[in-house]
Amino acid sequence: MTDTITAPATAVPAAPTAPRGSRRPYRPGRASRGWLVGRTALLLVGAAVTLFPFYAMVVLSFKPTGPVTFPDSLLPWPFSTEAYDQVIGAKSVLRWMWNTVVYSVVSVVGVLLFASMAGYAFAKKRFPGKETMFWSFLAMLMVPYHVTMIPTFIIISELNGVDTYWGMIVPTLANAQAVFLMRQFIASLPDSLFEAARLDGCSEWRVYVSIVLPLIKPILATLGVFVFLWHWNDFLWPLIVGQSLDMRTLTTGIASLQQENVALNMLLAGSVVAFVPIFMAYLIGQRYFQEGVSTTGIKG
Repeated sequence: MTDTITAPATAVPAAPTAPRGSRRPYRPGRASRGWLVGRTALLLVGAAVTLFPFYAMVVLSFKPTGPVTFPDSLLPWPFSTEAYDQVIGAKSVLRWMWNTVVYSVVSVVGVLLFASMAGYAFAKKRFPGKETMFWSFLAMLMVPYHVTMIPTFIIISELNGVDTYWGMIVPTLANAQAVFLMRQFIASLPDSLFEAARLDGCSEWRVYVSIVLPLIKPILATLGVFVFLWHWNDFLWPLIVGQSLDMRTLTTGIASLQQENVALNMLLAGSVVAFVPIFMAYLIGQRYFQEGVSTTGIKG
């Protein structure tokens, strides 16, 4: 007989075992139906509380002139455009709207121009005392606006800027918050872009116009919406500088109507007219607004 030699069986390596004390990966479970219903109800209540003043403003502005009784006056009937006919047809209101447009638009252009230039210099340029100058300028945010209002008004008054457009606009162009946001956004841009442009012989103005401005469109739109809202709703400074009837803005003009015992529906109609432009400005810049808020200050 021939002996059969069998090869030893190859040992199969055992599967590695998880070390003791290890935990299973966390898997978030689905929220219960009660939690979803409660959260939805809470959000609906919050939305209703937030939107109710706007609803009341619009509904009461379309009411005919007469006494206001609650809750009957909150119903959308009877419907009348009498208040809007009087507000839009009034020459003083049209003048106030024009003053507000000039004050807001020119301020937006000026603030964005100077803030973007200053932000580019603080972010990408080298010069002695840059950090000291930047943080000193940023310290203006700690100074209350009302502290500098009286000295600013004295200077504007000595320069004959009372009841003028430039007297309202010029003091608002130095915006420390806008410079800070611009500096943080521009600092996240790669330095290689600016070095390549300088190697190609581009001047500083060409670098600013061709590289900086196209890349900072999101933050420009974001700041543009903010600055437009600030100036459109500004009350105290236009009230101090625009002392005559023809130099009032919508906010100061509508407030002055309360002293003349104007009907409530006319006051609210003027408020709606003042609200529509800022709402449209937000709708136009919403996409850039969200992008700019989410990326400001994030290093690339």
